[in-house]
Amino acid sequence: MTKPAPLARIPEILSQPDAALQAVTARYAVAITPETRALIAADPDGAVAKQYLPDVRELVETPDELQDPIGDDAHSPVPGIVHRYPDRVLLKPIHVCAVYCRFCFRREMVGPGSEMLKPDDLVRAIDYIRGAPKVWEVILTGGDPLVLSPRRLKDIIDQLSAIDHVKIIRLHTRVPIANPNRVTDELIAALDSSKAVYAVLHCNHASEVTDKVQAVSQKFIRAGIPLLSQSTLLAGINDTTDALEALFRRLTEMKIKPYYLHHPDKAPGTGHFRLSLKRGQQIVQNLLMRLSGIARPNYMLDIPGGHGKIAALPGAVTETEAGTYDVRDPHGHIHTYRDSQS
Repeated sequence: MTKPAPLARIPEILSQPDAALQAVTARYAVAITPETRALIAADPDGAVAKQYLPDVRELVETPDELQDPIGDDAHSPVPGIVHRYPDRVLLKPIHVCAVYCRFCFRREMVGPGSEMLKPDDLVRAIDYIRGAPKVWEVILTGGDPLVLSPRRLKDIIDQLSAIDHVKIIRLHTRVPIANPNRVTDELIAALDSSKAVYAVLHCNHASEVTDKVQAVSQKFIRAGIPLLSQSTLLAGINDTTDALEALFRRLTEMKIKPYYLHHPDKAPGTGHFRLSLKRGQQIVQNLLMRLSGIARPNYMLDIPGGHGKIAALPGAVTETEAGTYDVRDPHGHIHTYRDSQS
């Protein structure tokens, strides 16, 4: 569903009138799968609903929000490639998703109309990787690479597998969580490679992990594809120690290693999802006291402007007397970070 009219047919899960959502849905893509719709209908004010249903607060922007908050464009030598770190690149073959998270840091770049990378651009992107011998890992993202047909996905996996210096292929995806029916045996077979293939599932709350999600996750594991998770720390959704503990325990029990817990990025209209770095650090510190090492993710901050990710822990991030933070990027440069909430 991509327009407000179909959403209005389930009024029990909409707290705002249709007219108020028109401007939001005109600017930012909306898609809700049958699986997510069922979870929303079961808990209209719950964690799933807050992640996917459009909200008029998305029209409120703060001065420090950026259309490209993590600076993909500055590190894109050819279309479809982001090369921020010497040993790894992002490959973005498609710019659509099964669902659209309201806090997405690429919300200005993805959605209907963006579609797939043009064939010539995909050729150029893979040629770039082929010509960059320091690239050890290729991360398929987008959009969501598992929205691709198994045939197209297999073609990309096969081309990357044929590049000698590429040793790791990683996929970042929301599909197994939001649209598990798409994870067919054919799709899993498309991921077969002579190289090590990892899948990173985006999941933010234990309520998203249904029996069907658990079943399809085991397909990856049986195929020899290790599973990791990434989550975003979101105000009003999972910003408590109890909520995150429940999520990370559930994932670990399913043989999914919690990998990243992202501090929310400064994408336009996402201020209502953001909390302070200090609050995030407190929650993570509490988790350290409750969880064993295999169940703990890394708490990460993507420095606005494309300066890279850092661990957002005390010591790496220093609060100043002015109420801001000094953050050191991977190159040793210091940047000022300011909390902002709409």
